[in-house]
Order: sequence, then C-alpha cells, then structure tokens
Amino acid sequence: MLGLGACEPEEIPDPKPNIVLFMVDDMGWQDTSVPFWYKKTPFNEIYQTPNMERLASDGIKFTQAYATAVCSPTRISLMTGMNAARHRVTNWTLRKDSIQPMEKNHPILKFPLWNVNGLSPVAGFPKAVHATALPQVLHEAGYYTVHSGKAHLGALDTPGENPLNLGFDVNIAGHAAGAPESYLGTENFGNGIEGKEIWAVPGLEKYHGKNIHLSEAITLEALKSLDTVVATQQPFFLYMSHYAVHTPIMSDNRFVQKYFEKGMDSTEAKYASMIEGMDKSLGDIMDYLEEKKIAGNTIILFMSDNGGLSAVARGGEKHIHNKPLASGKGSVYEGGIREPMLVKWPGKVAPNTISEAQVIIEDFYPTILEMAGIEVVETVQAIDGQSFVPVLKEEDKAGTGERPLFWHYPNEWGPEGPGIGASSAVRKGDWKFIYFHQDRRMELYNLRLDIGETKNLVDDQQEKVRELASILTNYLITVKAQMPIDKATGKEVEYPLLLL
Repeated sequence: MLGLGACEPEEIPDPKPNIVLFMVDDMGWQDTSVPFWYKKTPFNEIYQTPNMERLASDGIKFTQAYATAVCSPTRISLMTGMNAARHRVTNWTLRKDSIQPMEKNHPILKFPLWNVNGLSPVAGFPKAVHATALPQVLHEAGYYTVHSGKAHLGALDTPGENPLNLGFDVNIAGHAAGAPESYLGTENFGNGIEGKEIWAVPGLEKYHGKNIHLSEAITLEALKSLDTVVATQQPFFLYMSHYAVHTPIMSDNRFVQKYFEKGMDSTEAKYASMIEGMDKSLGDIMDYLEEKKIAGNTIILFMSDNGGLSAVARGGEKHIHNKPLASGKGSVYEGGIREPMLVKWPGKVAPNTISEAQVIIEDFYPTILEMAGIEVVETVQAIDGQSFVPVLKEEDKAGTGERPLFWHYPNEWGPEGPGIGASSAVRKGDWKFIYFHQDRRMELYNLRLDIGETKNLVDDQQEKVRELASILTNYLITVKAQMPIDKATGKEVEYPLLLL
C-alpha cells in the first residue's frame, strides 16, 4: 500500500488578483476629504468623500503622485507605460489627422504634428503610437477585461477609438470624445442633440429619460458586467474610468442640496456633488466586492488623469481652486499635474499607510503587470515606467524619489493662466525645473520648501539649474521628443541646456 507521504502534492498557485483601476477625470489633489499633504487644507473640509477615506484607511496614500497636465497624454501613458515625450500623444485627441484648432494659428510657435490619432493596436497607422496596450496584456494572461466610462484613447474613425480593439472584452460608454454632452439621463446623456453627436455618450439607452447621473449609470453597468465572472475563478480587470468631474459641471442631484444649503457658489456646489457622486461609485464597487466575498483578492488603484480644473468653467476667481498648489489643469505647475492616489492590496499593503515616493502615471503599467504576476511581457514599445510594487510592500521606503520625472507638452491647450502653454519640465528629488518654449523662460523650485512654486530660484541656484537642464535635455534627445518651431526664426525651439 502506497504511503501518503510517498509523493509531495503539487503546490497550488495562488489565484491571480482581481484589479480595479479607478480613474477620475480632472480631479484635483484636494478635491477630497482625504488630505494628501501633511495637514488638511480648506478644500479638504469642503468635499465629502467617505469612500476615499475608507480606501485610504485600508491601504496606502501617495502624497507625491503625478500625471500629465491634460487628459489624453495621461491615458496613453497609462495604457502603454510610455512617457508622453516618447509616445507623442502630447495633447488631447478627437478628430482624425488634425491638430487642435487652438494650435493652428499661434502667433509665435508652430506646433509639431504630434500623434493626433492617439493609441493604435495596428502597426503603421499614421499619426498614432503603436503599442501593446495594458488590457491586451492582461487579456492574454487570462483576465476578463472591462472598460466602463471615458476612453479618449484614439481619435474618431481610428482603431484606438474603440476600447474593444485594445484588449477589453467589454466596453461600456467609451468612445473618442473626452467629455459628455450631458451627465443626465433625463437628457439622454446628450444623444439626439443636433450638432452635438460627437459628444453624446454611447450605449446607455436603457437609462435614457431616467433621473440618473452618468456616474451612477456607468457604475451599475460595470458591476453587472462583473456578475458574469465573479462566480468563476477567472480574474478580472475593471477600468472604471469616470467622465466626472470633467465639464460640463452638472449636479448629481443625490448630493447637491446640502452644498447649496452651505451657501456655496452654484457652480462649486454642483462640482462638489459630482465629486461625491464619483465617491459613491467607489463605495458601490467596494461594497460589491465585499458582498461577493472577493474583496480579499481584489486590488484597487485610485488615480486622477490631471490636476483640477481652474482656468475656465469654475465658480469664483480663476486659478485658485487648487491652492496652495499653483494653477490647475493645463499647467505644468503642481496644480496641473499632482494627483490624489490610493492603493489597496489586501495582504500586501499595510492599512492606513502614507508614502512620499514620487510616482508618475506611466508607472502604473509595469506595476499592474507585476501585481498580476505577469513576469515576461513582450511589448512593441519601450517602457518608461517603473513598478512601484517595492514601495507598496515597503521594501523600498525611500521610493523612487531620486530618479527624474519628466513632462513634455510642445502644444497649446487654449485657456490662459499660470504655467499654461508649451513647456518641458523635470523633477528630481525636491527640485523641479521648468522650461517654457515660447519665451525660453526657466524656473526652478524646491517643492519641499515651496509647494506653491512662489519663489523662482533660477538666479540663486545656477548649478542646480544646469544639472536639471542637462538631465531634461538629454532625456528629450534620447526619446526624440518633438519641439515647436519658432515662427520668427523658422527653427525648432532650443533645448534648455543649449541656452546656458
């Protein structure tokens, strides 16, 4: 008779974790009751985000997390692991083969023909970056991949317009446009309005005519899509990509009345209700995971795609909606690029922890693949991002603070304001160097001492200026970054090091 100990049982591998990537549009660093600084700010007292508080208590809060200043560059970096300087989708996408209208007649600069068609799964597609998209890698590794909400990954009539072409099994309401014509079911989310077809949110006909906000509708549909897999052992990747809190600012009627009763500016009260509606979505997802008894094997990552809107469409004075951070969306200053970021990874991340590690949006690609246990990946693109898994596991307490982070925007956004316009920048440690293309202006800040970027230290710190200008210049050359042309000379704008 064969003894029980004669054979060692095969080791049963741990199941792959489910992954929820919760992306908010245009949410500022302080548009939440969770403080991402060393203290609460007045804005943290305004907004009510109990589910973000809940997520923060369950996981880790990153106080120095970055994206780009506008949406499409961030989203392409997320899906490819590439820095915007390399993938060249440096401005927001919409119409095929066309730079943005505000870029066509700039009085001083001629802007490069950047990758206006966005991300493409097809090699050789013109004016697009060909890359192996994150959901494609996860899909091929056995994940059920769901996209819900804003896509904005490819221009109209291009392969990247449809998330199903990028590795998603399900696409809910995602298309080429980066904003909805309406957030209201009573307005059919903008469908049926002549001349506005490009902005109408697709695929939610069952909610047309109903008193429901877009944030709730896409959450309900996302959770319904997961019902098909939670009973199986197949892991899922849910990209919960909210249109909120992008313009148009339209109240979520579930929450707005209390903000009106506080005497808030009408626009700001509506904005606060959209923040809370987004937070309710997060809570609904967390509740669903617990009800299905899968919360213990589900990772949640929370991020915003750029800084909070402040130059246009907000109530009150412009450019103050992110103070003490300078400026807002569209700006290379901290108000335009510093984001609220949270990660919950049961059994791996200690609850209620805080990290000052400096991370940037392209880091999510290698991080999520490492979380999923995908060790060998062949991609057609070079990966700029670095996994922050060691930070999550507290194997690297210092984080990645001494590597440089880069921003490159050889474009025109449209609205005017501090730090808005064509620029390149680098952060290394506490220091941030900015180079503005139009007038070749250089700025240097110590962010630990001056988070509001109020004191330009260029004249006082020439050695540091040269160091960072050299790092930035070498990087831009290495990735073959595009530069605008100065119309007065007909030549490309110089790299910063060449002017020192």
